[in-house]
Amino acid sequence: MSSLDGKVAIVTGGASGIGARTCELFAEAGARVVIGDMQEERGQAVAAELGKSAVFQRTEVSREDDVRALVARAQQEWGRLDCIFNNAGFGGALGPVAETPVEEFDLTFAVLVRGVFLGMKHAAPLLCRQGGSIINTASVAGLVAGWSPHAYAAAKAAVIQLSKSVALELAPHRVRVNAICPGFIATPLALNTVGRTASASEADAARETMAAAQPIPRPGEPDDIAQMALFLASDSSTFVTGQALSVDGGFSSGRRWEDQPDMFRKYRPFRVYRPS
Repeated sequence: MSSLDGKVAIVTGGASGIGARTCELFAEAGARVVIGDMQEERGQAVAAELGKSAVFQRTEVSREDDVRALVARAQQEWGRLDCIFNNAGFGGALGPVAETPVEEFDLTFAVLVRGVFLGMKHAAPLLCRQGGSIINTASVAGLVAGWSPHAYAAAKAAVIQLSKSVALELAPHRVRVNAICPGFIATPLALNTVGRTASASEADAARETMAAAQPIPRPGEPDDIAQMALFLASDSSTFVTGQALSVDGGFSSGRRWEDQPDMFRKYRPFRVYRPS
């Protein structure tokens, strides 16, 4: 028996990158999946590849009516919901704080925070019927400053805390809530090519930068995050809730060993003090 046999899951941002790979992995594990995304053509293509295991629902996660309809689609198609992966996102507002337009800051929070809130709000009543899993995409940017735009970092920190808070509310109903904190993952969002395919030179340059950014010397792949989502969606994680789980090649643990000062890395004998 596969780990998600009989389960129904929603994946937002499921048309590309981490979301698309998660939809594939969930379907391979036996789940039926509702794919929510604004990219209609790509979302329909992912659903077609997965056949009877998936349907596509056009969704803008910052709009409550869209999210309400997305959750209703799971109920309509398969009569239940066991997991929602609130994964949709984008880079958001860029630049210095004094130059950031308020409307761009608000849009960043509308997608990255309100979208997660709405997913949890509308999924919770169905999940509480039999228990289940809410998975929210946060980021190491919500844990460590200096590696992302201001609004993105703040929004992802909010997702982490919101996940922990809602986990406490829903735990008695056997609904667990966790946040995944990806590091440098080679996705259209990270390559700044959402809606198009990155050129070979763009992809190679980005991957080289990512590989040098964390202790495990390779860029993260969508499958790395999808595998964690699979674990959190499955019954293997029924005692895991309220956690922010970093999947980042060790980035959030600190500087790479080779970047640390020689005085820490090189052995030098020292005289041990022995009281007389």
